[in-house]
This record gives sequence, C-alpha cells and structure tokens, in this order.
Amino acid sequence: MSERHTVLRSMHDLGLAAWFGGSLMGATGVNGAAAQISDRTQRLPMASAGWARWTPVNAAAIGAHLAGAVGELVTESPRMLAQSGVGRMSAAKTVLTVAALAVTGYSRMLGMRLEKCGQPPVAGVTEPHHDTPRGVAATQRQMKVLQWAVPAITGALIVVTSYAGEQQKPGQVLRGMLGRAGGMMSGAKIGAKGMGMGMGMLGANGNGRMHRMMAHR
Repeated sequence: MSERHTVLRSMHDLGLAAWFGGSLMGATGVNGAAAQISDRTQRLPMASAGWARWTPVNAAAIGAHLAGAVGELVTESPRMLAQSGVGRMSAAKTVLTVAALAVTGYSRMLGMRLEKCGQPPVAGVTEPHHDTPRGVAATQRQMKVLQWAVPAITGALIVVTSYAGEQQKPGQVLRGMLGRAGGMMSGAKIGAKGMGMGMGMLGANGNGRMHRMMAHR
C-alpha cells in the first residue's frame, strides 16, 4: 500500500480530466459557437467537423483512463480487502465508468448520424429549426440531453476519485482497517453464539431422549 504508482495515477487522472473537460468544452464551446453562424445550413457541419477532430483525442484519453483505472484496481486490491469502505467506493467508480462509456459511445453514434445528414437548416447543433427534417430533429433532441450527461457522469467520477484519495490518508486507512476487523470479529461472535445455541439444543434433545428411555425401562 505504500508503493508509488505515479504512472498509473497519471494515466487515470489525466485521461479522466480530458474526458470531462473535452465533453464540457464541446457542449458549451463547439456547439455554442456553431449556433452563432449566420447560415443555418452550416451550423451542423461546422460542429460535426469539430467533434470529429476531437474524437481520436477523446478515445486516447478514455483509453489512458481505463488503463490507469484497471492498474489501480489491481495494485489497490489488498487495501480493498483490508479497509472498510474501499470496496463500495470501487464499485461506485465501476458503475459510473460503465455509464460514462455507454453514454459517450451512444453520443458519438448520434453525432456520426448527424454528420451524414448533409446541410439541413437548424437553429442550433442540438436545437432543430421548423425546416429541419424530422429524423434530424429527433437526433438533435437526444443530443441535447446527452451532451450534458457525459460531463455530468465524468464529473461524478472525479468526485468519487477525490473521495478515494481521502480514503488513502493514514487516519482513514487505520479507521477503515479497524472497522473491517471489528466487523469480522462481530461476525465471528455471532457465529460462535449460534453454534453454542445449536449445541445446547442438541444437548437438551439428547438428555430428553435419555430420560424417556430410562422411564420406558
């Protein structure tokens, strides 16, 4: 637990930072700037071009984050077993990561669909115009929600990661290990008590049978 894993932590944190920051900048900067173009037919192509240029960088950032996350999971597995609360934190990070991957992938699929739509007139990248084709408008409405879902989920991942860092403080580690040890001792006491009660019942049943046999004789 005292060993350093600077490379893994850097991959984890830098990848997540780029994932969060890029999605937030895209929603506010790329989409917002494209909506200011005077020609309505050029708004969607310009935004699509920007997102297409960001996609390889985003994929590399996500890959770095996942590699770092898996590496940290392996190196921190002893602490996960010994310290109370670390397992729940790790499970929460896993759920959020899977959700972020799913939303990011689906958003990119919708973005590629919009790229193939040509130059339809739109009010904004995620806001259809009354002249926008129905299929394009439906995709835009989905993107309007998803563009904020990615930074929201990855932002939550950053918060959980910060909490994980707090758990690594010496005082938190000691408290968590004592809590885990206390829970194991409580479980052992309950098990011993249950075994004692079971043995007592068996003894009582045995004595009852013996008395009945003696009375029968």
